[in-house]
Amino acid sequence: MLHRACRNIVIGGCFLLATITQGFAADYDHTIEAKDITFSWKIDGDNLAGKIAAKTDGWVGVGFNPSEKMKDANFILGYVKDGETKIIDEYGTTSTGHKNDEDLGGKTDLTLVSGTEEGGMTTIEFVMPLKSGDDKDGELVVDGDTVVLLAYGSGRDSFKSKHKFRTSITVNLGTGAVK
Repeated sequence: MLHRACRNIVIGGCFLLATITQGFAADYDHTIEAKDITFSWKIDGDNLAGKIAAKTDGWVGVGFNPSEKMKDANFILGYVKDGETKIIDEYGTTSTGHKNDEDLGGKTDLTLVSGTEEGGMTTIEFVMPLKSGDDKDGELVVDGDTVVLLAYGSGRDSFKSKHKFRTSITVNLGTGAVK
């Protein structure tokens, strides 16, 4: 009897967690696309809920508001390996490089919602604050231009591998309008 009660509690807890996670970032208001990569998002109060998906078995990434190429951008990178999702918060230190926020004295301001790698497609869902207060994360302005960097790596699950594809798109995060 006790065994059955414990099993029901565990099953109920798993169902509740799945329901909360699905409800939190299941629907997105806007999507931008480039070669084999999409970024979808919605503004939820003081947060941005995002989903990045690309045709790769490697990492996927999105960056916001660089001053020059990658410099000063706030990056979110993620991959899935053996069913485990890894996600990091990075900062563009040069026009061609970025480093982990924590290694630079910043903090990780992300919440991982989910990650999958199925049929050659890697998908990462996350939530981040529009204004984290971390000097390595610039504030995301909802009603203005935001430069969004999209990239993905080749088939290697490592944050050290270079991108196979990258692009830059200017959007309004509030309306989804692309410039």
